[in-house]
Amino acid sequence: MIVDVHAHYHPRAFEQALARLPERRTGGRGFAGGTHPVTDDAAHIAQRLEMMDDAGVGVQVLSPAAGWAPYSQDQNAAAEAAHVANDTLAELANSKPDRFKALVSLPLPHVDASLREIERGLDQLGMIGVNIHCSVLDRPVVDDAFLPIYEELDRRHAVVLFHPTGNGASSPLVNDFGLGGAIGTSIEDTLVAMHLIARKIPSRFPAITFIVPHLGGPIAMLLQRIDNQFSMASRELPEPPSVTARRFFYDTVGHGSHAALLCAWKAFGADHVVPGSDFPVLLSYETYARTFAWIREVGLPEADVEQILERNAPRVLGLAETARA
Repeated sequence: MIVDVHAHYHPRAFEQALARLPERRTGGRGFAGGTHPVTDDAAHIAQRLEMMDDAGVGVQVLSPAAGWAPYSQDQNAAAEAAHVANDTLAELANSKPDRFKALVSLPLPHVDASLREIERGLDQLGMIGVNIHCSVLDRPVVDDAFLPIYEELDRRHAVVLFHPTGNGASSPLVNDFGLGGAIGTSIEDTLVAMHLIARKIPSRFPAITFIVPHLGGPIAMLLQRIDNQFSMASRELPEPPSVTARRFFYDTVGHGSHAALLCAWKAFGADHVVPGSDFPVLLSYETYARTFAWIREVGLPEADVEQILERNAPRVLGLAETARA
């Protein structure tokens, strides 16, 4: 059974709460560049389940996409948006617990409110991890102000899935050329991994499991360069950066690129790659079933394909019993 660790779900109530954020730029336009609408109609849920069955996906793990983080300088608006996001995602997950799980969204940059939402989401709503976007209103997610959040997640042995913010890494060199979707998100993926490494977050909070999306962006092809030019000694790191990078997990969202998957498999190992779809974004280009089927065509050893598609995610997310059901 495939557990899709990276699937998006945007109920209308969540969109309405986001529209009240002063920083909101995409309200009312759907997501993925306006290609996909909000998605909480009963007919959509039924269609989603049909696609999951056709793709061999037993469980989708739900979280918001780029541009849908409930982040705002207005604490009340951010807290309300995160509250609505978590209530609505948990509602679907709890209505069909054998098919859906959900991740907690945080009202960043507000630490105390985020800690309350972690407790509410994990303890009361039954969510299975936390979603953090790759930057917070142009601040790195490893800002010292956010350390109490990592302390709490470490205490809970939590899973954290990062997701691009969709801001083109705050760079006009990306955004002025319309390159946000094409390369900006991949740059964000690599940056969040490197930010974690640079601030020694994995060694300081070793009980957290980190998942980086989209095969980690280009980081898989840069490990040796990073070791040479972001050295362990000069940065006072506890281990070479490449070793820390191999402690993370990476999802398979790669737009069908055999080269990208082969590189990630070679760099990180089959036991650190988990299935993801970016649902429903890639439906603009391929069927949901195809999003996973191509992985079997890359030429990896069959045991490694099974490890990636069937075994890793249930273990990482603590869903082994669900996977056997």
